[in-house]
Amino acid sequence: MEGSQQPLFDSIYSHGFARVAVAMPPVDVASPEFNANQTIELARRAAADDSVLVVFPELGLSAYSNEDLFLQDGLLDAVEAGLARVLDGSRELPLILVVGAPLRSECRLFNCAIVMCRGSILGVIPKTYLPNYREFYEKRQFTSGSKALERHVRVLGNTAPFGNDLIFRAANWPDFALHIEICEDVWVPLPPSTMAAMAGATVLANLSASNSIVGKSEYRRLLCSSQSAKCIAAYLYTGAGPGESTTDLAWDGHAMIYENGECLAESTRFAAEPSLTTADLDLDRLRQERMRMTSFSDCVAAYRHELEKMRVIPVHLELAKHKVRLRRDVQRFPYVPSDPLARDERCHEVYNIQVQGLTKRLEATHLQRVVIGISGGLDSTQAALVVARAFNQLKLPRENVVAVTMPGFATSAATLSNARDLMRCLGFSAKEIDIRPSAAQMFADIGHPFSRGELVYDRTFENVQAGERTSHLFRLANFVDGLVVGTGDLSELALGFTTYGVGDQMSHYNVNASVPKTLIQFLIRWLIKTAQFDDETLRVLTRIVGLKYSPELVPGPDHGDSPTAEAVVGPYELHDFYLYYLSRFGFRPSKVAFLAQHAWTDVNRGSWPEIIPPESRNTYDLATICRWLEVFLFRFFEFSQFKRSAMPNAPKVGSGGSLSPRSDWRAPSDAHADAWIQELRNRVHYG
Repeated sequence: MEGSQQPLFDSIYSHGFARVAVAMPPVDVASPEFNANQTIELARRAAADDSVLVVFPELGLSAYSNEDLFLQDGLLDAVEAGLARVLDGSRELPLILVVGAPLRSECRLFNCAIVMCRGSILGVIPKTYLPNYREFYEKRQFTSGSKALERHVRVLGNTAPFGNDLIFRAANWPDFALHIEICEDVWVPLPPSTMAAMAGATVLANLSASNSIVGKSEYRRLLCSSQSAKCIAAYLYTGAGPGESTTDLAWDGHAMIYENGECLAESTRFAAEPSLTTADLDLDRLRQERMRMTSFSDCVAAYRHELEKMRVIPVHLELAKHKVRLRRDVQRFPYVPSDPLARDERCHEVYNIQVQGLTKRLEATHLQRVVIGISGGLDSTQAALVVARAFNQLKLPRENVVAVTMPGFATSAATLSNARDLMRCLGFSAKEIDIRPSAAQMFADIGHPFSRGELVYDRTFENVQAGERTSHLFRLANFVDGLVVGTGDLSELALGFTTYGVGDQMSHYNVNASVPKTLIQFLIRWLIKTAQFDDETLRVLTRIVGLKYSPELVPGPDHGDSPTAEAVVGPYELHDFYLYYLSRFGFRPSKVAFLAQHAWTDVNRGSWPEIIPPESRNTYDLATICRWLEVFLFRFFEFSQFKRSAMPNAPKVGSGGSLSPRSDWRAPSDAHADAWIQELRNRVHYG
């Protein structure tokens, strides 16, 4: 979008979203004047709702079910008069209208979609594939657009581009590029919209009149979902509804809006009243996905000679200058589905991926023992549960798991107790190694003030303890002929909140490396909720998920609790949100802040996973969101990449969840975060 056109920060049009509508007006068969009035009324509603596009059903100005009445000049003249009424009504509306009508040209009749804006017809798209089977007899009245001789058509005294090769691209917003097809066109193996998408169209619209029979609605959903996913595009679909003739058929008025395979909005079928179904499309997301999908680009290259023939029609989009709130469900926990059924499936799948990764590594190394550090916190607990399942699958005794808890200078009684109980409940060979003597020797060797009795709790103080733990694990693995299983998670890798080299950053194989902190909590809660272990183990797990995240490396004031990790780096639930939208989609920081504001400022907006109790449902204002976002930007882009560049092997778990240089994320270790931080500060005024 052009910089001079940027609306307010709190408007969707400042962040790559476009509000679009599919309309379901009542129609009266062979009554173009009535149909035109209904069309204008719904178009006005769409414009008042800040939509930039509204799409109406196939042959909506005449009604679809006219049969041989389509061959009557009296009806066709009335359709042109109705079209003129709609065109005149569009002069006052700041949006694109797409309406369906039968049009005469070349002494033939075409089933057309007419694209108009501000009183001008931008183009006319004829239907390409005419169904002539079962209840359909369209070839009796209409000619396929593929048989047209001309590439332009006369409409209401003016000449307009004509064909299914038209793409309407916004001159002031190139990411908005519209293509139109009609009903049956999407039911064929190679729809016109497929070619249009490869030629750059991001918004695909279908004017349909699909009648209703049992089971057909689900097939329509599959078509729209699949076409939007394959084309990495939005797909708008609207079908004929109330008022069509029921002489032989019924009509359900089915309207849908999909984006890259996901249903954003769907109408109520068989509704008696006129309706608008709207959704806010994320055009940034579609552009980013196409940039990443190299096979999409390869397909474009393979068809480039055909695609070069597509015609681009420029259009100017009038974007609202006032505040336009986002109407879209933005998940607070993008790595965790809110729907219980989807979440259960996700949790089951995550465990299986982690277990499969570890079992393969053990088989490849011919090792039958592993060594794992158990802190009594979330991450090591999740890794321990994966190890237990992997050993069950390999039919190896759990005694072969050498689990070690290593209390240090800030280890709390609660976590130490949890670690001991967890190792016992899982049947591991438990060891306890107090790292304080070896850490004290290291302090003395390097001359750290702590060795002289000074209470200096600096980074060295923390890293010496983390290093001693890792050093013990690796040497113990040598001793028992085992493999060190890493426990650090994706969130810590993103923030660089790990000790590099001889520290928790290193292991032989890390089962948690692409599982974020928020998801680990859900995974353990899911095990508890579904009672997948005995009662005693479930009680231990319940205690563990109730603790706050803390590395327990620095003693608290007056020997109290050790500072939490979130007191240092910020809330993990926010950082996981930032990570998802920055690494998965490459969004601008200002857009990430906008999305976070929508997701996190109102506790009552959107859905919460039911396993989060009401007292744990947090909110954050924009200033807090941006403050921690700056922390994330610095730590992710500038501070911590060198740790990820040398990370151990680990299985990729989710589409937005790997920072391994061998999998999803490759970046220089000496980059700067200034560009991201400055963009945020320039676009968002948060104090």
